[in-house]
Amino acid sequence: MDETISIVLFSGTDDKLQAAATLAAGAAALGRPVKIFLQYWGLNVFRADGINADHGLAPEAGEAGKAAVAAAAKAGQATWIETLRMAKELGEVDIQACSASMDILKLKQSDLDPIVDGVEGVAAFYINAGEGQIIFI
Repeated sequence: MDETISIVLFSGTDDKLQAAATLAAGAAALGRPVKIFLQYWGLNVFRADGINADHGLAPEAGEAGKAAVAAAAKAGQATWIETLRMAKELGEVDIQACSASMDILKLKQSDLDPIVDGVEGVAAFYINAGEGQIIFI
């Protein structure tokens, strides 16, 4: 299996970041290349000075979701950033920041955590995604 999985990460809540990281790790473990394209709030959490902060949960998580996530963390579940770092160790995981989102958020690549491999535009993202699946989170 070598079809690329491309993830557009638009959301910046910890639950959605965990979902993206888990999908990336699973694909990498199966030997599939993974491309992650960071946009807006998904990009904003990759700031070097805030990557380990609490980014909250999506509103639909509610109190029950908050309790479940807290219990999983207490039980030792890896954080989304730990899972994403493991995914990069497992296989080919390339993380690119959207150039337009970088401009809107007034970010430079030096503002981002080193886990981000570079900056590219939408056209480059589509070219690099090839014929593989694109997942939007």
